Parts: sequence; structure tokens; C-alpha cells
Amino acid sequence: MFRTLLSLVSATFSTILLIGMPLFAQTAKDDVKGAKEDIKDAGKSTGRAAKKTGKAVKKTTKKAVNKTAEKTEEGADAVRRKTNP
Repeated sequence: MFRTLLSLVSATFSTILLIGMPLFAQTAKDDVKGAKEDIKDAGKSTGRAAKKTGKAVKKTTKKAVNKTAEKTEEGADAVRRKTNP
């Protein structure tokens, strides 16, 4: 009785595995499609990061140039005050 039940359970389990495996299997075409999407996403992320970095560099450069121009103007004013009494 126990052996019959065990063999029945084993056969049922084997059948479920054999039928269910193709449903969950991923083909090579699906792998390539997934890889293609991953590469596209990585490219988009890289582009966004480059754009963000470029904007930060532009902002920092602009601040530095303006600060330098301000200090240059202050120095020029100091020279004018000393030369024109």
C-alpha cells in the first residue's frame, strides 16, 4: 500500500515537472532580447549621468569665472584709486 502510494506520488511529481518545465524555460531569443534592453537602459543611464555632470561643470565654471571677474574688478578699482588721487 505504501509503495503504491509512493510510486503514485513520484509519478505525479515527475509528470508535473515534465509538463511545467517548458512553460518556465527561457529561450536564447528571450535572453538576447533581455540583454538588448539592459544595454539600452545602461546607455540611457550613462547619457543622463553625462548630461547631469555637464550641467554641474557648466554651473561651477560659470561661478568661478564670475568670481574671478569680480576680484579682477576689485583689483582694478584699487589700482584706479591709488593712481588717481
